[in-house]
Amino acid sequence: MFGLFKKDPTKALEKKHAKLLEEAMQLQRGGDIKNYALKMEEAAAVEKEIEEAKK
Repeated sequence: MFGLFKKDPTKALEKKHAKLLEEAMQLQRGGDIKNYALKMEEAAAVEKEIEEAKK
């Protein structure tokens, strides 16, 4: 009953992951491959956090 109003911690991580992927796509389209790779690394790290949180 008291967990009814708790926020799902994975929701925030999934939102952050989607934002990072969007930013990476924009960097790739702009030709900035170095920063694209950095954003993809960040997105991969957040994806690992999501997987850990779901366990």
